[in-house]
Amino acid sequence: MQVSVESKEGLERRMTVELPADKVNEAINKRLKEIARTVRLDGFRPGKVPISVVRSRFSGQVQQEVFGDLVKSSYFEALAHEKLLPAGDPTSIEPLEKGDNEGMGYVAVFEVMPEVQLKELDGLTITRPVVEVTDEDLEAMIQKLRKQRTTWNEVDREARIEDQVTIDFKGYIDDEAFEGGSAEGVPLVLGSNAMIEGFEEGLVGAKAGDDRTLNLVFPVDYRVEKLAGKDVKFEVKISKVAKPVIPELDEAFANAFGVAEGGVDALYKEIRSNMERELTQKIQSLVKEQVMEGLLKTHDLEIPKALIDQEAKTLLSQAKDNMAQSGRSSNMELPVSLFEDQAKRRVSLGLIVSEIVRSNDIKVDPGRVRVKVEEFAQSYEDAQEVINYYYSNKNQLASVENVVLEDQVVD
Repeated sequence: MQVSVESKEGLERRMTVELPADKVNEAINKRLKEIARTVRLDGFRPGKVPISVVRSRFSGQVQQEVFGDLVKSSYFEALAHEKLLPAGDPTSIEPLEKGDNEGMGYVAVFEVMPEVQLKELDGLTITRPVVEVTDEDLEAMIQKLRKQRTTWNEVDREARIEDQVTIDFKGYIDDEAFEGGSAEGVPLVLGSNAMIEGFEEGLVGAKAGDDRTLNLVFPVDYRVEKLAGKDVKFEVKISKVAKPVIPELDEAFANAFGVAEGGVDALYKEIRSNMERELTQKIQSLVKEQVMEGLLKTHDLEIPKALIDQEAKTLLSQAKDNMAQSGRSSNMELPVSLFEDQAKRRVSLGLIVSEIVRSNDIKVDPGRVRVKVEEFAQSYEDAQEVINYYYSNKNQLASVENVVLEDQVVD
């Protein structure tokens, strides 16, 4: 086998592989004999068809089959011989024109993996935020949780800011009702800014049974372009006014958050612990983001298009899956080009991080993997079941190991 390689633009290579006639003829004759043993032709008994007849009838078919087989068997051997690491499948494989008894040959065009040479990072500055969860932060979170569990008691009085009113409304532009401008039985908290400016303020002071006419203007940057900046009139009927009732901070409130023992004090401890864990994760994320951005700026890599295309398709598939899980249609035609920049970034970082791991002989720390798995499991009711799942599933555990390995690179 003769192999020659020509460097094209960038990472593209053009590899010519020529196979000797004796090897090709041996493969062709072997295939013809296999056909002769099983082929059925008029005038001949099974297995007794002369090889010359088989050759004349099946020569073209056999040539194609042998060419395909020899390409498969010789392609990776040629790559290894030339010490080439392809970035993906060949973009083309074209046969060479050869005469009878001149063997076979082909030209394969493909991209190779780039050589990553690590640069000095002396000029890279990483800022680690120094933050703590204060008593004020904890108290604010507790009050937020209480407010999230607000209930509503109907009252016979005028509506105030922070009250909830139940309304029917109909919107008109130029005295014509418009699509999407009407609804019935809508609960609306005054002061929540859920409606356009002036709508909620216009209902302050209204009582159940009242009717209000609101003359307003849609914002110029309103999400529905045909309504942006338009004058609008809303006819509103108020059917109910309710005041907010925020739950007491007591043992029942703690139980509602799964704190079975220890009451309010235990709730405070658990929420502080959760906030501190989230804070630690956020700080780690900010530091990691700076490190990765610094690595990208320091290393200007040429990335194989094959890898970018493959990663972009993966991101597209993930986006469709996420849309389906969130209840949105996954049939939306998103162009793969939408993900190319993100794909290039991910591939670049993957190559750089892999070289850092290799050149520094970094081994994944099993202890840190265990900690990371336990962190994931904490948000589930049966944490031990989740931990067992990760350690019984090699693919899932490998995904955690990759995250930990990146963390070690960041360190």
